[in-house]
Amino acid sequence: MRSDIIKKGYQKAPHRSLLRATGLKDEDFSKPFIGVANSYIDIIPGHFFLNKYSEIIKDEIRKSGGIPFEFNTIGIDDGIAMGHSGMLYSLPSRELIADCIESVMNAHALDAMICIPNCDKIVPGMIMGALRVNVPAIFVSGGPMLAGRLDDGTILDLNSAFEAVGAYASGKIDDKKLYEIECNACPSGGSCSGMFTANSMNTLCEAMGIALSGNGTIPALTKEREELLRAAARRIVEIAKDENKSEKFKFRNILNKEAIHNAFVVDMAMGGSTNTVLHMLAIAKEAEVDFDLKNINEIAKNVAHIAKIAPAISTIHMEDINKAGGVNAVMNEVSKRNTKTLYLENLTITGESLGERIKESKIIDSNIIHHNSDAYSQVGGLKILFGNLCEQGAVLKVAAVAESMKEFKGKAICFNSQDEAIKGIAGGKVKSGNVVVIRYEGPKGGPGMQEMLSPTSLIMGMGLGESVALITDGRFSGATRGACIGHISPEAAEGGLIALIEDGDEIEISVSRGELNLLVDSKILESRRAKWLEQGIAKQIMQNKNITSKWLKRYSLLVSNAANGAVLKTEL
Repeated sequence: MRSDIIKKGYQKAPHRSLLRATGLKDEDFSKPFIGVANSYIDIIPGHFFLNKYSEIIKDEIRKSGGIPFEFNTIGIDDGIAMGHSGMLYSLPSRELIADCIESVMNAHALDAMICIPNCDKIVPGMIMGALRVNVPAIFVSGGPMLAGRLDDGTILDLNSAFEAVGAYASGKIDDKKLYEIECNACPSGGSCSGMFTANSMNTLCEAMGIALSGNGTIPALTKEREELLRAAARRIVEIAKDENKSEKFKFRNILNKEAIHNAFVVDMAMGGSTNTVLHMLAIAKEAEVDFDLKNINEIAKNVAHIAKIAPAISTIHMEDINKAGGVNAVMNEVSKRNTKTLYLENLTITGESLGERIKESKIIDSNIIHHNSDAYSQVGGLKILFGNLCEQGAVLKVAAVAESMKEFKGKAICFNSQDEAIKGIAGGKVKSGNVVVIRYEGPKGGPGMQEMLSPTSLIMGMGLGESVALITDGRFSGATRGACIGHISPEAAEGGLIALIEDGDEIEISVSRGELNLLVDSKILESRRAKWLEQGIAKQIMQNKNITSKWLKRYSLLVSNAANGAVLKTEL
């Protein structure tokens, strides 16, 4: 076993002595040591109960003949961090989580691992760490929360609360209605109930084969979710006890190029969060897989969008997908359109191929999960745009865009930060026909690439969702809907064209052509760039942000742009 390095031989007597202090007995040193990487934290709704989940997992590991060692990662709730400087720490936390996984697992030479993530950056951070460690690992999330409801039956989720702020600001609802929505939008523990970033990533874990079936859809705090925890614990011990299985099920043997392809297929079919693009690019780099943004459009051409889940224009939530057949039913249906769409032979952590896992799965409710012949669209729910404004790419969640906004031309109104944009939108500066530009919010410029749920929700709540577009070098919450284009690369802080836009410039969005262009003469742009460089505008804007955090300053120096996954450079 890998853990023999800390427990076998006379030279390891001091090590065993320390381990005995934790409660280990003679008979325990022959058993596999299993890391239980927990993201329990009180302040996140999807995580406050994960300490109880880890007890269930550890109990099952012991019953199965393994020795569990629990350790924790940090966690940041994007919804709570949203709309203020706290969001600067969200994306950088992904790198800290990956470093924590690597540090604990390698320092103590543990044999295998169960990861218990749920929300936001925690899932991809743990995946990146697991790829570095490359021992057998199973992901079992905390599960999605149920959708909320008002007394009149109106279905709610976190997005409802954010959009209610915009509705209140524009006088469409009163204090009483805002309070009612606030109190009912998030009714229980779990990751937010729609196809937001957390549930998108937990779903993609199924597609990649690193989680058990149901990981993305079985609701939190249910008996079914508890059984999933126990099944995952039993399986990881079964693998760790067997030398051949431990080798076969190393993490990189499962999460390979084909698994990343399969993840994007499911992302397209279910219209996942745009954040999945950012995270999957980072995961691909950790897996040493050659995968870039152009591959995503190729995948989209061959995948029908068959499940439209909130925050797309839909009242369907993860609990509904679970009842309708789950992710396996989605994958099985997608595979029927073209047998080469998914890599069905790819290995899963449970031992069977992906094809074997999904072959008996059926759509139980075709009103929730559509058949290919009745798809919302015959192409996937995400699209990568290119053009002079995004030479390296930008990301659009097509599934959440109204048809009327898929071809759009409008006048720019520019903001150099999210805070400026929130004030401007709430103050009435944005009018029908505008393209809101929020820049210097990319990985380097933010720093940390803030999510833009507050400004996008204001636009929707004020009734401008079908007449105003928004583009940014920042990113969006999985809860964002509307004509919102993010991850623009190169970003403003590194001299991308988005830095040169001026109020009144015409911007054209064409989903059909996959383009985003600034319609300004090249000579005018050359003059603007010369001024931008001469006056050191980027440096001025960054100084005005008054970032004092040493961690965020270090992050800004080392981080790549969104087209490269916003990963930290390890070489100069």
